[in-house]
Amino acid sequence: MDNSVLNPGGTLGIIGNSTNGVGLAIAARNAGINVGVYGDNENTETMELADFRVVGALNDQQQLQNFAERCDMVTYESETIDASVMGFLAAHTRVPQGTDALEMMQDRSLERAFFAQLNLNVAPSATIVSLDDVYQSIGSIGYPSILKPIQKGLGHNRQLVIKTQTDIVKAADLLDWGTYMLESLIPFKKELSVIVAKTPDETKFFPIVENRYRDHQLMMTMVPAQIDQAVNDEILRITQEISDNLTYTGIFEVAFFLTDSGNLYVKRIVPAMHQAGYVFERATNISMAEQHLRAIAGLPLMPIKSLLPVVAVYFTPSQANVIRTQWQIKPNWFFNFYHRTKLQAEKAAIAGHVMVEADSIKEALEQIDDTNIWQLQPAPDEGAATETSD
Repeated sequence: MDNSVLNPGGTLGIIGNSTNGVGLAIAARNAGINVGVYGDNENTETMELADFRVVGALNDQQQLQNFAERCDMVTYESETIDASVMGFLAAHTRVPQGTDALEMMQDRSLERAFFAQLNLNVAPSATIVSLDDVYQSIGSIGYPSILKPIQKGLGHNRQLVIKTQTDIVKAADLLDWGTYMLESLIPFKKELSVIVAKTPDETKFFPIVENRYRDHQLMMTMVPAQIDQAVNDEILRITQEISDNLTYTGIFEVAFFLTDSGNLYVKRIVPAMHQAGYVFERATNISMAEQHLRAIAGLPLMPIKSLLPVVAVYFTPSQANVIRTQWQIKPNWFFNFYHRTKLQAEKAAIAGHVMVEADSIKEALEQIDDTNIWQLQPAPDEGAATETSD
């Protein structure tokens, strides 16, 4: 029997607290695989689904080692897990995703070096260590631009949008935190992304989706994306090149900005499952979580087939009651309420998502619009300012 394959009866360890782990835990359990979950919060839905759970800090090496030794392999379900934690776990169990991609994408300078190596079209940027650097660089970067920490995941309160020269002085306090990157904000028409499944032997693409964000939160995902064939082909060409050069196994996301003039910019790579992939629970013959499980378990990937146009919309705790009304009257809406403790629900920005199936994206959007729940707004005109994942 192949020891690199995770078979029914084996044990998959999941590390992390995001909702990505939920679909993965369900997929594993459906396959007869035992699930262990590690995180610092026992009141998560992924923890509830686990066969065994270990509650501990991400820097508690004793607890991490105990967890690793109980698992045949461990997967991280969110790109926010520190690469050094995965490196430690890899010394005690199998980590199919590896740590290379995670390490690279958590550091903007390493990510930029990867993009430059592949000669990808990205927003102009410069490394910043002092206020003087901002004044020196703004001429080539231009307005508006955004100042972000080199290390991702520090939150939007550590970022600064610079629209005029008078904004630059506000950067002084931020720069005390360490090295930053100044990046041009791309005025874009659409934000698009590809969810990719990758193993050492094969790569499969889910259909390209269009994403809309509001206040740094993903608000809507549409599939298929409404783009012409030339844009579709170019996105897949770039994504294939990225995949060919990425040391990684599992699901990852590549996001793009599409401008009015038809230019494509690579926005980011997320070396993990991403919320935008939830739409495939209804839009394709296999879900993102099921395909991720196949990839890390050493199984051949499922050929992906599109089923119907689907729009996924995300709702907040304050919208949950009006969503329940739709539950009673919409036969083509599929509802996913995230199970959380009351305390978490009050803090959670997103309480669940709805997937609307229709004959066309236009028809799905009209149904969503008619409810007035989301008050849909046009796509934003300030590109990278709407980022969420970093």
